[in-house]
Amino acid sequence: MSTERRRRSSERSQGRGTAAIPQLPLRRVQNPYPPMALLSADQIEAIHEASMHILENFGIEVMSPRALSLFEKAGAKVDHATQTVWLDRGMVADALKTTQSSYTLTPRNLARKINLGGNDINFTLVAGPPNVHDMERGRRAGNYADYCDLVRLAQHFNCIHMIGNQVCAPVEMPANSRHLDTYFANVTLTDKSFHVSAIGRGRALDGIAMMAISRGLTLDQMRDDPGVTTIISVNSPRRFDDMMAEGLMTMAEFGQSVAVTPFTLMGAMSPVTLAGALAQQNAEALFGVVLTQLVRPGAPVMYGAFTSNVDMRSGAPAFGTPENTKANIASGQLARRYSLPYRTTPGSASNAADAQGTYETMMALWGAVLGHGNLVYHAAGWQEGGLTASFEKLIIDVEMIQHMMEFLTPIEVNEGELALDALGRVPTGGHFFGEPHTLERYSTAFYQPMLSNWQNYEAWQEAGGLDATARATRLWKKALEEYVEPEMDVSVREALEAYVAKRKEEIGVEEP
Repeated sequence: MSTERRRRSSERSQGRGTAAIPQLPLRRVQNPYPPMALLSADQIEAIHEASMHILENFGIEVMSPRALSLFEKAGAKVDHATQTVWLDRGMVADALKTTQSSYTLTPRNLARKINLGGNDINFTLVAGPPNVHDMERGRRAGNYADYCDLVRLAQHFNCIHMIGNQVCAPVEMPANSRHLDTYFANVTLTDKSFHVSAIGRGRALDGIAMMAISRGLTLDQMRDDPGVTTIISVNSPRRFDDMMAEGLMTMAEFGQSVAVTPFTLMGAMSPVTLAGALAQQNAEALFGVVLTQLVRPGAPVMYGAFTSNVDMRSGAPAFGTPENTKANIASGQLARRYSLPYRTTPGSASNAADAQGTYETMMALWGAVLGHGNLVYHAAGWQEGGLTASFEKLIIDVEMIQHMMEFLTPIEVNEGELALDALGRVPTGGHFFGEPHTLERYSTAFYQPMLSNWQNYEAWQEAGGLDATARATRLWKKALEEYVEPEMDVSVREALEAYVAKRKEEIGVEEP
């Protein structure tokens, strides 16, 4: 976008007749409360021991010759014929000694850096759906125009701290090079960190390189100052495919963040019991952690968890269930057992941005927060079990995230907050509306929602009688009007364009 177009966009967002969408300011979000513990210390150790038994006796299939060689060189038992690796607990313990309990991701805007670990909590845009939906245009295949609009919304809302990997797949573009276009949108339409695709070495390295260009750094300079992350999905049960393994090793080699995340759906890809699923998840996650440290000791890595259940009547995945919520909390306990940052996810199986979608997501979101998740992935826009990115659901989720952020703001107890003077001035049976203590604080005393409607029934009807989903439609459209593209030096943009053009020429063009 030209400087003149950005100026006009800024003027539109600041000078329109209607007020801007209320939202919380950009800030570091931390969880000041003790993490919830569903499992006792003995139960955590029992799960750990079961995980060690899996690694030592059952093994993990690794479909990458390079990874097999790394494990073998480090002393693991390797069967190249079956591509199986067995780890002893000593190798796991040694790898955990070199991991980091927290680290920072720095994008091109230093004000947007995020900390992964400790009490910090960060929320990301939904990632990976092949479809997109809004209430006006309906469900459709993912495309680049919608992709860019969803990324703009992520930039506009301060509570979304990071862009996920392809908020929707732009299926009209060649599959072998579309990641370059989505990276370009991520790094130009936003100034936030983003998730790169780790399906093989090339896609991972392209994301690292483009973030480095946007920051004016070399790849070597980025090794000790990471700017991007990825999710390594384990093909549960107990399989790392070659592309995921190569992506993991590339990210670790260049010092970028990796969240090793088994996809354990109880009753399908893991045992039907929560304890068994957690033991399997733990073994698979630790296996990936070990691989990152064999590539580069100290490489930033997160404990990833995505354990939920299936509907045993149909086999369909279910999210936001009580079991999913308990898994989110318990997985946080396991991550802390190993002093690793923790990635978790809220989700819903609802096919619409409706009450089901909201209560399932909120249920899992509470699990993520109570479990002290550091990276809450797929936090905004997830619909249809992750198969659709929804504009309305994104708005609903932003409202829920902001509610959670305000819940995480500690209660102040001091002379002004105790309000004894005001209590003494208001007579018995009186009210506090006109009290100076109230008048000094009324505009900032409580969270101001952007989506909730607190009108009485008659006023709500007179205003159109819109439910929350219909109001969400209005809000995402208004947010796109308010969006302002972050400034980027012309030379940096040209360098990014040149990189994309060069890589597309090297890759070659495939039919979409």
